[in-house]
Amino acid sequence: MANQKRQIKLGAFLQSVGHHLAAWRHPDVDPENATRFSHLQQLAQTAERGKFDAIFFADALGLPHIDQALLSKGAVTYFWEPLTVLSALALNTSKIGLISTVSTSYLQPYHLARLFASLDHLSQGRAGWNLVTSGTDFEARNFSLQQQTPHSERYRKAREYVDVVKGLWDGWDDNPYLFDKAAGQFFDPAKLHYLNHEGEFFSVAGPLQSARPVQGYPVIVQAGSSEDGQNLAAATAEVVFTAQQFLPAAQAFYRGLKEKLAAHGRDEDSLKIMPGVMPIIGRTAEEAEEKYQALQNLIDPAVGIALLSAFLGNIDLSRYSIDDPVPDFPDTEGWQSRQQLLVDLARKDNLSIRQLYQKVAGARGHRIITGTASDIADQLELWFTQGAADGFNILPATLPQGLDEFVDQVIPELQRRGLFRTEYTGNTLREHLELARPRSQYA
Repeated sequence: MANQKRQIKLGAFLQSVGHHLAAWRHPDVDPENATRFSHLQQLAQTAERGKFDAIFFADALGLPHIDQALLSKGAVTYFWEPLTVLSALALNTSKIGLISTVSTSYLQPYHLARLFASLDHLSQGRAGWNLVTSGTDFEARNFSLQQQTPHSERYRKAREYVDVVKGLWDGWDDNPYLFDKAAGQFFDPAKLHYLNHEGEFFSVAGPLQSARPVQGYPVIVQAGSSEDGQNLAAATAEVVFTAQQFLPAAQAFYRGLKEKLAAHGRDEDSLKIMPGVMPIIGRTAEEAEEKYQALQNLIDPAVGIALLSAFLGNIDLSRYSIDDPVPDFPDTEGWQSRQQLLVDLARKDNLSIRQLYQKVAGARGHRIITGTASDIADQLELWFTQGAADGFNILPATLPQGLDEFVDQVIPELQRRGLFRTEYTGNTLREHLELARPRSQYA
């Protein structure tokens, strides 16, 4: 495999002091790191040392409206505003991509286009936008609403939102500035375009006050795997983060989404599919399993049930025994693809409520792999070579330990197999991901 041309893409999903629900309680973890920028700086620099394509920050626009005593048991209450963090990290890194979640639900597209254009210039072409639609009522109530917008409407709005944002990014042609002192001409007026968008949801004149982003468009990432989410991704996304548990389902998702691209005039290489993976790494398979079980044993059952309830659309599970089978529940307007994944998982293995929240607490529905560095590399290689993934979004269970172990042990194994770069060959996120720089719609 040393001469293999196609290589795995890797994102480092950085969250607090680790993705496992009980990470902050682990004896080797300093929970105060959740409040320290120096912690995030160290993580970003470690990921860059490992030659990751990008770091990634998720986001939510509020805290769940649950009992405060219960809320106080979890570290997920501390979230930095990700664009602010990435702007700072742009100055502390030089190559790695910088991807942030920003919802289309509560920020006007002009603001988003301007923010990401600025980040792309500040980082010299390393910005990426993870496009989401907010799916919780507690977020809606922070924006003068009582409940979230219906699922299909959110995605219809998001499609128009992307069109507006791209139009704003195209408002200036490349290299518009003349800086001609003698003629008194700062820029070429023929290279400025007003958008004048009038649509179902937005009316936006444009243009932005700054040049076209370095990458043309910051890389557009999407994480919804519902049918609405897949249709939006096929039309607009260049990277899809997804949660898949089993190889056949991952292959079907990969194949189905890639097939949707042709209807939008796109080729298969224009979209990279990157399932989330939580690796638990040990010197032996037994040690890795022991490390995982040690984390599982730290889960407070009340917190586990609350997390599961949130993913299932805030279904009240209190009237069931923790060891009862997972009950049937009605469809909601929330995270539909993740709800379906969890239900399928519960039905496949006849899981109890306790067993399901234990699976969710680790990686929130993403795949968990335990084993040696070689075992982890085997699994990533299998999915990559068998048509299930173009790469992976890595979710370390604890931070910084889990990221250090992956960079120091798994990445060298992938490099030995010719599956991952040994050095960056480009400077922008698009170059890392082998994505073309888009032409302006006015070109």
